[in-house]
Amino acid sequence: MTILRLIAFSVALMLAPFASAQQSGPLRIEITEGVIEPLPIAVAPFVAENPAAANFAGQISQVIGQNLAGTGLFREIGRDAFISQVSSFTAPIRFADWKAINAQALITGAVSVDGNGRLVVKFRLFDVFSEAELGEGLQFVGDRENWRRVAHKVSDQVYSRITGETGYFDSRIVFVSESGPKNARQKRLAIMDYDGANIQFLTDTSSIVLAPRFSPTGDRVLYTSYETGFPQIYELSVGNVQRRQLDVPAEAMTFAPRYAPDGRTVVFSLAQGGNTDIFTLNLDTGARQRLTSAPSIETAPSFSPDGRQIVFESDRSATQQLYVMGAGGGEPRRISFGQGRYGTPVWSPRGDLVAFTKQNQGRFHIGVMRTDGSEERLLTASFLDEGPTWAPNGRVIMFTRETAGASGAPSLFSVDISGRNLRRVPVDGSASDPAWSPLLQ
Repeated sequence: MTILRLIAFSVALMLAPFASAQQSGPLRIEITEGVIEPLPIAVAPFVAENPAAANFAGQISQVIGQNLAGTGLFREIGRDAFISQVSSFTAPIRFADWKAINAQALITGAVSVDGNGRLVVKFRLFDVFSEAELGEGLQFVGDRENWRRVAHKVSDQVYSRITGETGYFDSRIVFVSESGPKNARQKRLAIMDYDGANIQFLTDTSSIVLAPRFSPTGDRVLYTSYETGFPQIYELSVGNVQRRQLDVPAEAMTFAPRYAPDGRTVVFSLAQGGNTDIFTLNLDTGARQRLTSAPSIETAPSFSPDGRQIVFESDRSATQQLYVMGAGGGEPRRISFGQGRYGTPVWSPRGDLVAFTKQNQGRFHIGVMRTDGSEERLLTASFLDEGPTWAPNGRVIMFTRETAGASGAPSLFSVDISGRNLRRVPVDGSASDPAWSPLLQ
């Protein structure tokens, strides 16, 4: 039996291996100086196995195609080019027809509604040129109201089988939804699917909110609110939209919170007496620990995935730069040494990179560097790009981009870590401060 061979290759941009095979030799996605030739993929319309599934089958296969094409790694072949039609989940595949339109991967599937009214979605993935199925067909069950989640789960499986890496489609974004003019901007927290669908509002517009951050389990969100007149940190439960103010000094300004990987500790900035330092708070006991005490501004802390280190921004060297210290404090080491100012560092979930905002010569950039500061790479350049957040697999970054001028408004964009595939996230209205959730359970 012909088995798909994994063709591992390494490039300076550290993208993942891809897998596939041709009859005449190994098939690979070629990367040249960060330019990937997308893999042609066909997503056959899923078969509705009973009448109740008819409205869902086409929608699910459409979202799967959009998810994969949106990565920039795949090129979906238009259905008007199809020669064969898939009429049954178990029908034999006429591989010659798919080869004729240069489909190198084929996804087929079927949808039904069971006796409990739940969607049952199954799919198969084929390497067309080797005429082999990639892994076993899988089945997902979900509520009809959440049919998009099922499509995202299928997409994650396809992505993983072809790239060898975890997907990121079944995830959510919490962000600040903005409305009104610049001089009277209204802001409230909102949550949505990673692709901008299913927006729900978590707070009202009665006070300014900033910088929401997901817990490691994705069920809670930290954010900063100005409802008392100055910044204070709150924690909100996503499921029931209940919230509480953190146990920090009421007379101090607290902001820039993030969870530790254990979800029980929060790191944040506290400004009091003309000084801004980084603290941790144990959510169970209320115990606080001061981590920095320099006569400078320390803020935007972010834990490493193993919880042993914290990266943060500080102006202790007279300019805004990035530093790393132990999770319990101690003498930090500077990791940014390029021209310009650095801020909003975020540790990659893979632990290999730090994303950041850089301002230099009147332009803003989203960039990444190794955790020791080496191999700095700028991914974007704009009037104002800021606030990166990582996809759960550490391969894509979302951020805020604002246009120039009095009418300029913020939007959400994403880019992969090679600097390719810059895309605007389709959100109605203005949006800022995105934070990516872990994969949903």
